[in-house]
Amino acid sequence: MLEDQGYLTALAVYTGSAVLALGALFLWLRRSWRPVWRWLLLLTGLALLLTPAYPYEGVDTLAPALIVAAFQLLTAGPEAAQHALRPLAVAVALALLLTLLLRILVLRKPRVAKRP
Repeated sequence: MLEDQGYLTALAVYTGSAVLALGALFLWLRRSWRPVWRWLLLLTGLALLLTPAYPYEGVDTLAPALIVAAFQLLTAGPEAAQHALRPLAVAVALALLLTLLLRILVLRKPRVAKRP
């Protein structure tokens, strides 16, 4: 079992590496993808990688919900993974909603005035 300091260090390393990897991918795709698609990839990736869940009942530590859901699906079936799949679905839905709001409010093309 991990000690408190080791758990916090592992959590910080996982979070930092996920943010750095998605940030590097976001910057790498800036010339080939449209901004709305890059934001969708970034926010959905963050939602999938950073959503926490309890691995099983009686545990005080959190783990990434995507990993918990994958292990529970493969070992115990879909019913056992519901506690991790629900937060993932909510996080992805929020990422999609936020991307849609970004598209409507920030990432829209400027209107060009028509000449008479």
